[in-house]
Amino acid sequence: MLRVLFLGDIVGESGRSAVIAKLPELKARDGIDFTIVNGENAAGGRGITGKITIDLLRAGVSVVTTGDHIWDQKDVMAFLDLEPRLLRPVNYPSGAPGHGSIILDTEKGKVGVVNVQARTFMQPILENPFHALDQVIGKMRGETRNIVVDVHGETTSEKIAIGRFLDGRVSAVIGTHTHVLTADEQIFPGGTAFLCDAGMCGPVHSILGRAIEPILQRFISNLPASFPVASGEVRLRGALIDIDESSGRALRIRRVDELGPRAEPAPAPPSQESTASEPQISEP
Repeated sequence: MLRVLFLGDIVGESGRSAVIAKLPELKARDGIDFTIVNGENAAGGRGITGKITIDLLRAGVSVVTTGDHIWDQKDVMAFLDLEPRLLRPVNYPSGAPGHGSIILDTEKGKVGVVNVQARTFMQPILENPFHALDQVIGKMRGETRNIVVDVHGETTSEKIAIGRFLDGRVSAVIGTHTHVLTADEQIFPGGTAFLCDAGMCGPVHSILGRAIEPILQRFISNLPASFPVASGEVRLRGALIDIDESSGRALRIRRVDELGPRAEPAPAPPSQESTASEPQISEP
């Protein structure tokens, strides 16, 4: 059995520090063979740098995936061509720096990872994710059946459609980008594990990892504002997937929700009278 840990979008310094500090414990405790993290918000909440990628890999991460913020840090273009374990979405046009997929050797055989970006309410310049996945998965299955796909997308419908499209051809399809851990983990009839969104590794008392007040004011006033990364308690969220490495079929998937190390005290909860549902936004 191959056990894969998939962690959702890392948000800011607190999120990446929590992953780096906690990962060795998780790997030892749960017998994890392979770790994938989405790092596209790891640098101050927007993008990722070469240094951060190296720190994550040294901590035991196997592959770092990204998404629509991949180009936000200026040094990343050159670094993508130097470090194949940092992926950008596979459906960027031909000639884009870096790679969208990778196959790595492990003690339990070869494991493939694909990073793809959805298009609904996202950047329309990207190629059709279904066509791109069809092409890359066909090639990868010649080397391994153990393939995990990170679908970085806004809508549940497009992520589910991609999961159904790939059912029986990959081991798992895990969504990222919305920073909210969904409760729809399942294994499709063809043996592909699925989760609409892995959530985030970042501050809990926040709006998607960002400080609450500036985002509230943006919704209220419609005026421009900066959205700093929040502080306080950090949680690591994602999924743990067990795979039959001989067939590539998923055996089990469960959600992960771990308290980060050295968590700061949580702020006092609001009074009952003032409690209201928070507005949902995607990426600040």
